[in-house]
Amino acid sequence: MYKDTQSNSTQPTGRAWRSPRAGPPTRLAALDLGTNNCRLLVAEPVHDGFEVVDSFSRITRLGEGLAATGRLGEAAIRRTIAALAVCQRVIGRNQVAELRCVATEACRRAVNGAAFIERVEQETGIRLEIVTQDEEARLALLGCLPLIDAAAEQLLMVDIGGGSTEIVWFDRSVRGGQGVTISLPMGVVTLAESFAADLHNGQYDEMRASVREALEAAPLGGFVPRGLDEPALQMLGTSGTVTTLAAVHLGLRRYDRRRVDGIILSYEAIAEVAERLKRLDNRGRAAHPCIGQGRADLVVAGCAILEAIHESWPVSRMRVADRGVREGILNGLMGLDLRALMRPCRAPV
Repeated sequence: MYKDTQSNSTQPTGRAWRSPRAGPPTRLAALDLGTNNCRLLVAEPVHDGFEVVDSFSRITRLGEGLAATGRLGEAAIRRTIAALAVCQRVIGRNQVAELRCVATEACRRAVNGAAFIERVEQETGIRLEIVTQDEEARLALLGCLPLIDAAAEQLLMVDIGGGSTEIVWFDRSVRGGQGVTISLPMGVVTLAESFAADLHNGQYDEMRASVREALEAAPLGGFVPRGLDEPALQMLGTSGTVTTLAAVHLGLRRYDRRRVDGIILSYEAIAEVAERLKRLDNRGRAAHPCIGQGRADLVVAGCAILEAIHESWPVSRMRVADRGVREGILNGLMGLDLRALMRPCRAPV
């Protein structure tokens, strides 16, 4: 259980917040079904944010084989529905009053994505909402609000998912805010499955090059970020890739969210850890207590995505966020939105 707090400037005032004298707290739930993971949080609103009271997470690899077939496979569907059935039991035992359940890239891309959503509701009672890339990025950013430096005039957020990667640029020095969201149709699962696992034969370089090509082709809508070396620029990374890199960097024998969430890493430290992981085979990576069998072949693909992004925008450091879409959903249920982020900062002198 952990407590997630918001600053006073972004204190939620929506319908789900309750006074301490209002009786038993209203419990909220957020479910994020991604290409690789099924994750659920149940939380109680408190005066300065929310407190997580229950959770569930399982690697289901819903998007397994999607890059090759364009479809969700039956084995992956069964694994995922089994995990969602557990989520339904967790939601039920907590008497959740409000919830939002979202599905992302795997369901967006699969030709049988809509049929899968119907089957999930029939078999588990959970109603999944397939969100757009922009909404996924908005929720991730909303979840990361507590980690955004109030003095930062520009923000670069990178969310490396299983089936896609969302990149958000936001300039707070412009009145009303100016920004752009880029969604790359590649994540750690789809990228890993599209290339062979033998990194010694140049596969890593090919993965990185494919991400660079996608970045170069992505529409920026005329938005050009200013001064990458300015201290007023903040980069946020939210994904299993960046939290894993942070945990390995810290030498953790067991993953500890309290030590990872919010840590600031230099890119030199990130590159050093990535190089160490690239030199290992899948068995060696799986043996690390903060990686495991389910992520052993994916973390290197995540490193390739992150390296390609850094080649395009060579920032010097990154703040790691062990939070994202689920926390964004909870913040949204409590009435919080991105208006606090959009308030313009003082322009640089």
